[in-house]
Amino acid sequence: MAPIINGRYTARTDEPFVVFIIGMRINNLFAVRKWLPTARAMGPMLKELYEHPEKGFLGSEFFLYWRGPALVQYWRSFEDLERFARNPDDPHMPA
Repeated sequence: MAPIINGRYTARTDEPFVVFIIGMRINNLFAVRKWLPTARAMGPMLKELYEHPEKGFLGSEFFLYWRGPALVQYWRSFEDLERFARNPDDPHMPA
């Protein structure tokens, strides 16, 4: 097992990159039928992105805040992120 390294670290890159924060706010915890489909869509989306690094996805970090889950994604460029989100010629998992 790898040793645990305490502290905060940064990475340097000479190329531009994009930080994209996506999440959801749960207004009513008991309205599960409203927020569960959105929460369940996050896992398959990440699986697809990790399987296809050519789309420009570099990695992600998951965290919970007081109102729900959130995800910080790192992309090679804004164009790659935009292409993944909007390009009808390169369809990804249906929303």
